[in-house]
Amino acid sequence: MEIKKCGIDDAEKLAALNRELIEDEKSGNSMTLPELCERMKSFLAGNYEAYFFFEGSELAGYALVDATQNPPYIRQFFIVRRMRHRGLGEKAFRILKKTLRADVLELDVLPWNERGMKFWQKMGFKEAHYRLRLEQGE
Repeated sequence: MEIKKCGIDDAEKLAALNRELIEDEKSGNSMTLPELCERMKSFLAGNYEAYFFFEGSELAGYALVDATQNPPYIRQFFIVRRMRHRGLGEKAFRILKKTLRADVLELDVLPWNERGMKFWQKMGFKEAHYRLRLEQGE
């Protein structure tokens, strides 16, 4: 597996992958693809770095990381659907961790995303805190 740092020109492809991530984790984000693209551009113009993961010549996934935080924060991590169940998520995470040169990392997992939670626990993550949200009118 190889990792490639993304640039602003990759925002459209990253946004399309982000749309799939949103669908898979059932996050409730209703942004359109153009809105996701603009948001991705603003991430990349700010503190975030994005990386594509390639298995051979095939795009296997991506990660979006704020490496300026201490510890670095993984905002998005995604393996494309057709590439799953081959151990590529583990490979991608290991190469990302090596690229970031980080012994400590943080990320959020939606509470109903059991597959995501199991994956990250398998990678060695443990619960650090709970983030709660109050929605208007509740």
